[in-house]
Amino acid sequence: MMKLNDNVTRLISAKASQVSTYNGRQLKEAIFKSEGRVLMGQTYLKNPILFPNCTSTELMFAFGGDMVLLNGFDFRNPQTCPGLQGFDYQGIKDLVGGRPVGIYMGCPKEGLDLTSDYLYDLAGMICTEENLKKCKDWGVSFIILGGNPGSGTSIKDVVRWTKKAREICGEDMLIFAGKWEDGVVEKVLGDPLADYDAKEIIDQLIKNGADIIDFPAPGSRHGITVERIRELIEYTHRKGALAMSFLNSNVEAADRDTIREVTLLMKQTGCDVHAIGDGGFGGGTWPENIYQMSVTLKGKAYTWAQMATPRR
Repeated sequence: MMKLNDNVTRLISAKASQVSTYNGRQLKEAIFKSEGRVLMGQTYLKNPILFPNCTSTELMFAFGGDMVLLNGFDFRNPQTCPGLQGFDYQGIKDLVGGRPVGIYMGCPKEGLDLTSDYLYDLAGMICTEENLKKCKDWGVSFIILGGNPGSGTSIKDVVRWTKKAREICGEDMLIFAGKWEDGVVEKVLGDPLADYDAKEIIDQLIKNGADIIDFPAPGSRHGITVERIRELIEYTHRKGALAMSFLNSNVEAADRDTIREVTLLMKQTGCDVHAIGDGGFGGGTWPENIYQMSVTLKGKAYTWAQMATPRR
């Protein structure tokens, strides 16, 4: 059981001014205290913007999100990302009152030439020692380690880079890690057809420093069942870590009824964080799908309070 701090408020009801002061350990506790009702939106920064002077990050918080993940973040020159609309990382955090904004990094497979054409536009967002140091220096709220579709990343690469991330970023950084997409060459974590033992991988990720293990969402990826993910999340919790379920595969761009049904399946897995992918116009799902997911997770009272006071 996690040792609790009375000064940490659950994330779904904490004021932005409180959350902005939380370090990684406190943010993890705030998620834990929310009892499976935390919503994370994801925005792909390389896509054209939906509205000028309003980022998808702001929209996701405005429609009920509790955390936002930046995908396609170019560490070499963040201001060039269309989705940031000229703001750097710290500028985005200021826009949303200090609420948790994190960065996704793709873990390169071992031996990959990081200057090769194979990476095309992924080079700026790849997990490297230099980029991990930047995350630490910038005070990034959290990082998520995975593998982009078509990148060839193995779960073993994610395990390896999780250890490196913990060594570089220190104990305070909140680290998510796992494999929830790109199941063609190697099956995702939780797929019964995977040729690796999922629980052994979970053990390795936690041992190497992962705070939150990432799983695919039942109902959004084929072959993934509530029962299987529930079993693995229960195992993860007993090992002292938290869990995230990721609704993606472009199902995030489906209708609101589908979002509601998949979210209810995700809740049954026992996950602590419900993430929704970046498929859609403007580098993210429709605002109404964020809203539907939020209402399904935590009801209208918490959702409306978040919408009314996003920067308080």
